Amino acid sequence: MANILEVENLKVGYGKIPILQDVSFAVERGDYVGVVGPNGSGKTTLMKALLGLIEIESGKVHFGNGIEVARNKIGYLPQVAITTDNLFPAKVGEVIEMGLLVQKKFPKLLGAEDKEKVDSILSELGISELKDKKIGQLSGGQQQRVLLARAMVGKPEILILDEPTSALDPKIRTEFYEMIRDLNEKHQVTILLVSHDIGSVGKYTNKMLYLDQRLVFYGDYKDFCHSQDMTQYFGYETQHKMCWQHGANKVSGGAL
Repeated sequence: MANILEVENLKVGYGKIPILQDVSFAVERGDYVGVVGPNGSGKTTLMKALLGLIEIESGKVHFGNGIEVARNKIGYLPQVAITTDNLFPAKVGEVIEMGLLVQKKFPKLLGAEDKEKVDSILSELGISELKDKKIGQLSGGQQQRVLLARAMVGKPEILILDEPTSALDPKIRTEFYEMIRDLNEKHQVTILLVSHDIGSVGKYTNKMLYLDQRLVFYGDYKDFCHSQDMTQYFGYETQHKMCWQHGANKVSGGAL
């Protein structure tokens, strides 16, 4: 399959502090990539560099192979603080409409077709009944679905999610991961999911990108499982708990 994203020798820092160095990888259309690594490893920095939100010191970021991917065809769900302000005035429908307004040229006006797109994504994510509610009145899980709808309403080719489940309880977190997987499979949206929850990510994604200020590993879980370099880096037991290639994910006595 064609690459939808290519990163070559990326280097990013803040002042004199290096955050990422010599990061190179390519993502194919339809991939679902789990971006993992320890705190301070550069996961969020990488996503911001891809989106053009921070400057890169050196290297290249290229979207598309043959057919360019426009920046407005990249959906982004950043790290967010769940708001509990019941007086926050924005309604759910208005929040989702913002995902369409960013694609509009001046004057930024929404038409009937845009309203239909909002209703369609509300229905697909199972939150149609929330359209006229204030976002501050919603639960954490509902708010994340609304923000996901805002990211998806413009039918992006790439969806970038940065720790989207950090404020959710385990049940809602599982439902959210399953919903993202369905979007990937149904619409072939290429997904980059940043998470500290390596165990859960391994259940849903088809590739792992492990960062620790440099690219430690990028590839599918089978390759990760059989990599001697990863055995040396993580240790045998940790490596095979992360690879999700062993049934119930049990490793005992050194036997697979």
